[in-house]
Amino acid sequence: MNFPELIQAVRNAPGNVVIPAQWGQGRASFGGLVAAMAYEAMAAVAEAGRPLRSLAVTFVGPVEPEVPVSFEAEVLREGKAVSQVFCRALQNGQVLTLAQASFGLPRESVVQVEGLPAPAFKAVEECQELPFIRKLMPEFTRHIAMRWAVGDMPFSSSASRDMGGWMRFRGDGVGDEPMEVSHLLALIDAWPPATLPMLKTPAPSSSLTWTIEFVQPQPALPANGWCQYLATIEHARDGYGHIAAQCWTADGQLLAISRQTATIFG
Repeated sequence: MNFPELIQAVRNAPGNVVIPAQWGQGRASFGGLVAAMAYEAMAAVAEAGRPLRSLAVTFVGPVEPEVPVSFEAEVLREGKAVSQVFCRALQNGQVLTLAQASFGLPRESVVQVEGLPAPAFKAVEECQELPFIRKLMPEFTRHIAMRWAVGDMPFSSSASRDMGGWMRFRGDGVGDEPMEVSHLLALIDAWPPATLPMLKTPAPSSSLTWTIEFVQPQPALPANGWCQYLATIEHARDGYGHIAAQCWTADGQLLAISRQTATIFG
């Protein structure tokens, strides 16, 4: 199943979704896809017309590919402007992902601050793309292209705090329809933790928690368009890394602000 088909599957039947192995990430399903599905389940129960402002995800355990998973969403509170919604992803009777979303209508405000400017990346065609190599790369990377503009590749013994570049879907049924929050969740989480380039040899790493905030209204862009991503390690020690990141359109409009706690087994 391609990305649009999986998103439609959770919209149709959130209580019974099977993620194919080709969307795997080691022994787990790709976390960005799981987060996108949780978002879709929450958006379905929130009051219509309220755009997503913030999403906080805790990856409790690995969601296995090829095994049914259910996304159970509930409204915690519907205020005049903000909806607070919670979601559990369950598999084999166990809670494996928790998510909490805040959807909010715009308000009049005298505070107006422009988003952080985009970095000055090399042109996308000048950047090295992370290739998909079967059995060496996570399965889901066959669906998403990432081209390095800043920092180094994973497991290269890098000393840089920064990592980022360009990203987009590699086709996979994703065309020039409008980009939605679900697309961005998958794109942003596709990047490995910025701590991985610091390792000398391959070692496991995963997201423990992920918080992402969306700039509203979202700029209009196609779902298969290039976006920019830049992550910075703020602190890392004792097998945990704390990473801040931003995402922009190709022409430099801020889309989302991300913060991740990553576990490092190396």
